[in-house]
Amino acid sequence: MKLSRRRLMIAGAALPLATPYLALRATPAAAQDDHGASAAVPFPLHRVFNLGDLQMTVLLAGAGQQDNPHEIFGLNVDDATFEQASQENFIPADRTVGFMQPTLVTAGDNRILFDSGMMAGGLLAAMEEAGLAPADVTHVVLTHMHPDHIGGLTDDSGAPTFPEAAYVAGRQEFDAWAAMNDEMFESKVRPFEDRMTFVAEGDEVAPGITAMETFGHTPGHMAFMLSSGDRRLLMTGDIVNHYVWSMQHPDWEVAYDMDKPMAAETRRRVLGMLAQDRIPMMGYHMPAPGVGFVEARDDGFRWVPATYQFM
Repeated sequence: MKLSRRRLMIAGAALPLATPYLALRATPAAAQDDHGASAAVPFPLHRVFNLGDLQMTVLLAGAGQQDNPHEIFGLNVDDATFEQASQENFIPADRTVGFMQPTLVTAGDNRILFDSGMMAGGLLAAMEEAGLAPADVTHVVLTHMHPDHIGGLTDDSGAPTFPEAAYVAGRQEFDAWAAMNDEMFESKVRPFEDRMTFVAEGDEVAPGITAMETFGHTPGHMAFMLSSGDRRLLMTGDIVNHYVWSMQHPDWEVAYDMDKPMAAETRRRVLGMLAQDRIPMMGYHMPAPGVGFVEARDDGFRWVPATYQFM
């Protein structure tokens, strides 16, 4: 997502939270609105969820407001339809808030980070609040290579944020971006090519973590199924980018979907599976902290945020 620096709310000095899983109060953030007024991210910068023997730490690396969301979502419907869907769900039709939420999964001795946010600073602030350091990360897994997922791989000087980590990505995704001669890919991802393991459908990243091909948003977008005992959860990346405009209306076109028909087909297929099998999901851009369930409703799906199911 293209967010201006003034609208990008990145964590600054974080307050320690005695009970991170149950923390409800906001954490200060170094941010200003368009009028210079200070603002705060209205969520803690991390939340911890347990999934059997796996532990997930969702990291709020950034959040930002965008105006005119109909220029992004529902490109194939008229203004009246978009406004009606927004009104029915008690959200404004003229603005939206996007969240960027990399997630660190602890699986035995492995600490596996999924995606990296737009900038290293926001991710590292959230990690610090969670008691995590860059050296703790053993693997970095990329669902895809849009800027808000790869930007935190290096700092402003180009130095690796996680110098000791191994890297994992989809082969088709990597090759597609390499062919585009994309400047951000070249600076953020290409330097790690020699340390990267490429995965495809069904490949295991680590015990209990399996790759799933979910193409459409990008040419080689990947999701990852977490499994521990009888518990499962899907790390969905950007299969669905908004809990109303993309989930309730999976056929609505999204500006950032590179292959729009394929992205819509993937949304229907994956959300249908999650709803039928009652598998929870973690969505990178879902309202913080991004973990919830999917219910089939009418011709689409409804987002059901997690409450105490993972305690």
